[in-house]
Amino acid sequence: MARPPKCRRVAFFPKVTYFKPAGIPLRLLEESRLSVEEAEAVRLKDLQGYDQEECARRMNISRPTLQRVLTAARRKMADAILHGKAIRIEGGNFEMAWHQFRCLNGHEWDVPFEVIESGPPQTCPTCDTASIAAVQPISVSYGGNVSDNRRRQNR
Repeated sequence: MARPPKCRRVAFFPKVTYFKPAGIPLRLLEESRLSVEEAEAVRLKDLQGYDQEECARRMNISRPTLQRVLTAARRKMADAILHGKAIRIEGGNFEMAWHQFRCLNGHEWDVPFEVIESGPPQTCPTCDTASIAAVQPISVSYGGNVSDNRRRQNR
């Protein structure tokens, strides 16, 4: 019996999740579906420029798994670009990385990835001190399609 796949850690969810070729009506388009973890692998490797070891570490997967995810993502993107298909980013087997912070007074709080994108918090929300530090990231796991609102938390 095969081992169930491990969730891949994702630290960025794209704001735009659908791309289509210009000039082709939507009803005539075929789609290539890119999973969220495939988009994250491409972001880390091709956009951020990390080596495969660092990408795999950030996604909490092995290097061979990262290579398989990257190969699948690049094949789907090439197929869409060269054959005039739309690209939809959705679903997959991933967990969102959150970041936890602590102030010198001992208060701890979680900051979702959407908020972290604009920068880390400047003060503690409880005592308003500016003496804060990041703690190890924690994760919230999403099963299936993120847009269907069936989110479950693993804590």
